[in-house]
Amino acid sequence: MPYTYNRLNKDDAALLMVDHQAGLLSLVRDFSPDDFKNNVLALADIGKFFDLPTILTTSFEDGPNGPMVPELKEAFPHAPYIARPGQINAWDNEAFRNAVAETGRRQLVIAGVVTEVCVAFPALSALEAGYEVFVVTDASGTFNQTTRDAAWNRMSQAGVQLMTWFGAGCELHRDWRNDVEGFGGLLAQHLPAYANLIQSYSQHQA
Repeated sequence: MPYTYNRLNKDDAALLMVDHQAGLLSLVRDFSPDDFKNNVLALADIGKFFDLPTILTTSFEDGPNGPMVPELKEAFPHAPYIARPGQINAWDNEAFRNAVAETGRRQLVIAGVVTEVCVAFPALSALEAGYEVFVVTDASGTFNQTTRDAAWNRMSQAGVQLMTWFGAGCELHRDWRNDVEGFGGLLAQHLPAYANLIQSYSQHQA
């Protein structure tokens, strides 16, 4: 059966940030704290840059999971914010499902904590519901590499596409001629090596 490369499309993608909560972030051990926070905020910046409809959700935030990290709430002050009272799988929450449907988008870009639960469960549920699902692996975290790899394998075998924030951003951007300074500047904010590249480019353009 021939393969069809169906790219991320900024006009058909929505961003779901699932359970990036203060308590849950303390469980992430497959990335360093600084790297993980950078990756999460990079994905948020990509969502803003491409004006993707974005949904924020938390699970049992009045308990040990804690509140959503403030940077995400500040980044998307007008986004639907679904504070789930107890459902572990965000897809089990009707308000969350309705918010996704109301975007009108069929491609879902998902990241969250922890990978094998808060990401995998809604990703698999959305796939079953007919959405095309992309999980941003480096903006999703969990206890260790073993649990991470198990989650990645489960999702990919089901048909979820695994990406990084850099890959997702580039696929959405498509062509450097669309905006060199804006997109390059976004990458430079989150990748030191890319900051060097952009600096070199700017010097040659002067």
